Amino acid sequence: MEYRNKVVVVTGAGRGIGRAIALAYGGRGAQIVIADRDEEESQLTKQAVEDAGGSGWVARTDVSQPEQIVSLMQNVVERYGKIDILINNAGVSEWKDPYELSVADWDRILNTNLRSVFFCSREAARWMKQRGGGAIVNIASTRALMSEPHSEAYAASKGGIVALTHALAVSLGPDGVRVNAISPGWIETGDYQQLRPLDHAQHPVGRVGNPEDIAKACLFLTGSDSDFITGTNLVIDGGMTKKMIYEP
Repeated sequence: MEYRNKVVVVTGAGRGIGRAIALAYGGRGAQIVIADRDEEESQLTKQAVEDAGGSGWVARTDVSQPEQIVSLMQNVVERYGKIDILINNAGVSEWKDPYELSVADWDRILNTNLRSVFFCSREAARWMKQRGGGAIVNIASTRALMSEPHSEAYAASKGGIVALTHALAVSLGPDGVRVNAISPGWIETGDYQQLRPLDHAQHPVGRVGNPEDIAKACLFLTGSDSDFITGTNLVIDGGMTKKMIYEP
């Protein structure tokens, strides 16, 4: 019952990994702030959180807009009086030939994926430190460590999150705020049953990941038993990035 009545802000909670994270905390009695641009999907998450026994509140937010981030955190504190946990999950991706990648493309991806993590963390930490601290988890990606063609902006944003995580951990540590990152590998957010045996076989654990795998890691990193863990990047990929694959 460690998370009962904790206030947990989850960005990008309207679907996928973000929704699973919201459900994980909600099922343990937390009060979930669903910060997402998509009102309809956010309402579905809210209903699922409440069905799981938690309390959900939709705060429509575009994290690529810093002024909306400031308003989000202020509104959370006005409503609940505190912020205990922040999960920076919101992100966008686009695979585009680097010769065709525009400045607008680059800015949209970096502002949404990376810049938002800094501003969300800073604004949440302003309130966390007033109550003795808190915990932040930034969702990065194994694409911070490895790549495929045409992923430059996305890879840069996720690599930046890993570096930003340890920088924030050092800066915010004296305020009692722990900051960690999770780098998911292949996490299937669509139809898991459509995956091929070959897809699962690429992973030493024998399966592709699911959003609940990341949610469980968030619970671990933000728990009181993990109070000696900060500044780390936890790779959760079923061992995929450790397996050497040779094409025939």
